[in-house]
Amino acid sequence: MDFRYHHAKFDHSENHHHNDSGCNDYATAVAEYRKSFASKKDVLEQTPDPAVKAMLLYMEEKGCETVFDRFDAQKPQCSFGLAGVCCKICNMGPCKITKKSPKGVCGADADVIVARNLLRSVAAGAAEHGGRGRESMLALKYASEGLINISIEGESKVLATAKAFGIDTENKSIKELAGLIADILLEDLSRTLPGPHRTLNAFAAKERIKVWSELDILPISPYHEVFESLNRTGTGNDSDWNNIMKQMLRTGIAFAWSCVLGSSIAMDSLFGLPVRSTSKVNIGALEKGYVNIAIHGHSPILVSEIVKLGNSDEFQELAKQNGALGIKFYGICCSGLSAMYRYGGVIPLSNAIGAELVLGTGALDLWVADVQDVFPSIMEVARCFKTTVVTTNDSARLPGAEHYGFDHHHSNMNQTAELAAKILNRAIESFTQRREVPVYIPPYEIEAEVGFSVEYINKHFGSVKPIAEALKRGEILGIVNLVGCNNPRIVYEKAIVELTDILLENNVLVLTNGCASFPLMKLGYCSASALERTGDSLKGFLKELPPVWHMGECLDNARASALFKAVAETSDIYIKDMPYAFASPEWSNEKGICAALSFRLLGIDSYHCVYAPTQGSDNVTEFMSNGTKDILGSKMIVNVNHTELAHEIVNNLKQQRKALGWD
Repeated sequence: MDFRYHHAKFDHSENHHHNDSGCNDYATAVAEYRKSFASKKDVLEQTPDPAVKAMLLYMEEKGCETVFDRFDAQKPQCSFGLAGVCCKICNMGPCKITKKSPKGVCGADADVIVARNLLRSVAAGAAEHGGRGRESMLALKYASEGLINISIEGESKVLATAKAFGIDTENKSIKELAGLIADILLEDLSRTLPGPHRTLNAFAAKERIKVWSELDILPISPYHEVFESLNRTGTGNDSDWNNIMKQMLRTGIAFAWSCVLGSSIAMDSLFGLPVRSTSKVNIGALEKGYVNIAIHGHSPILVSEIVKLGNSDEFQELAKQNGALGIKFYGICCSGLSAMYRYGGVIPLSNAIGAELVLGTGALDLWVADVQDVFPSIMEVARCFKTTVVTTNDSARLPGAEHYGFDHHHSNMNQTAELAAKILNRAIESFTQRREVPVYIPPYEIEAEVGFSVEYINKHFGSVKPIAEALKRGEILGIVNLVGCNNPRIVYEKAIVELTDILLENNVLVLTNGCASFPLMKLGYCSASALERTGDSLKGFLKELPPVWHMGECLDNARASALFKAVAETSDIYIKDMPYAFASPEWSNEKGICAALSFRLLGIDSYHCVYAPTQGSDNVTEFMSNGTKDILGSKMIVNVNHTELAHEIVNNLKQQRKALGWD
């Protein structure tokens, strides 16, 4: 069977339809969209997690506001912002596009303004994951050189990556190989002199590299593409919306193969691969009487040392000497997930949106906030319950928080153990100072299985071939990567849970990571008991495995894309033609745009319940929705009705199967 196909080039010709911004009436669409936004009342009535409802009512009683209160207070949200037609790039504005004023002061129309804003969001997402990834890459390099006292625990990952990079491993130690790998990852991240991107060339499918090369969207490096994205969207620069979208795709590739995959390689090399294990989940797992420490954010270097040291006999005994039963760790967002699936001892409680609810229990003595998705509002809740908040990264300070962390240059990374000890001592001190604080813990907890990866799947099944064969036979209808942050526009966690129900009923295998994984863990989907929710054929194939495979934190989209690639290659079919889908129903930030773009670039359709801010431009909206079908093989589908969206995913998977002759 010939799976080759022809790719359309970016069309800069006069024949390409140019939108007349003055005729672009987006106001009606935006007004209808706003009607779908959830309220706090909706969340209280419809959230699938009873612990969320209990904590919302408790915090309301205590007079503590949450993200849901503030979302209601912001209504009605700005229609220009929702449509992406507010431009603040220069100080001749701000400009907004309306029928009365179809162009900004400089002459930029809706297409240009929307495209520029979208590109800047993608650049920001690349910078965010790239920034936290750089820390891991530096730590790997410093550990290899003996500059920091961190063991390189992922020996198998180091050896596999060295082989993929073509590094001669003979007569080289793991430390030497790790250092060479770190240098490659850092060079790929920050290259300014044009040259081959080694991580991309080593791990991306050759068919995709050919597609991207023909489209001229191969990146130089994330540093360069972010730099260039800000350059070309500056005042008086690129005014061709189509060319701006081309740069968006280029930046998306840089995000996927350096900021995500490169960071993942560094972390797996340092801390080891995920281990399939079982963990308690949800707020009910909090325990009184312990020095309770929450780990919140995305950077694992200092967190790993805090957890390791906190679980030592020395600090457990110190906690007991101060009247505690010991020290326990709890995970908020991705730092907790990263620690949990590698070496245990961290109980996942909530994603970023629910962080205030966890703080509101009064059970936390110390809150460690590193980078990303740490909202400034947690300081207000922390003050209400006398919880000490510590920041650990110069990129993410919080007014009123104490700071014990790495400096801007990471010149004190060799003090990781000392910083961790200071933080643990502060936690014990905080415990002794807040014994009178009332504690309320809703009695909801469950067990979840975590730690799935391509390496584990190969070990469990012998290879990915059994998955490929089950997919072809129809025992597995398709595979969906369901991820993304949460958004109060949607009833909290409802779309994720109910969309998953429909997928499982239709024998779709679900992969998950990051914020979207929390409701699936909390409500039993990451457990073999959830097999009762699946269709018969999927249940028969999985046997004792859960129907939702938890792959880790948000960076672990790299694990999902690696599985997609491995199964496609085993099937001798291009990724774009496989019955795959990417879903981020409740996405809410720049990294969410980048994550979806990463899978779209592979040729995999993306599905969402939240619109990207493009409705002010028909051209950009069409490009994002359907314009990449010819050039990349993928589309973006948005439907605020998550039930309809789920059925659309199932129907499209069936169409892909039919095209392969698998129905």
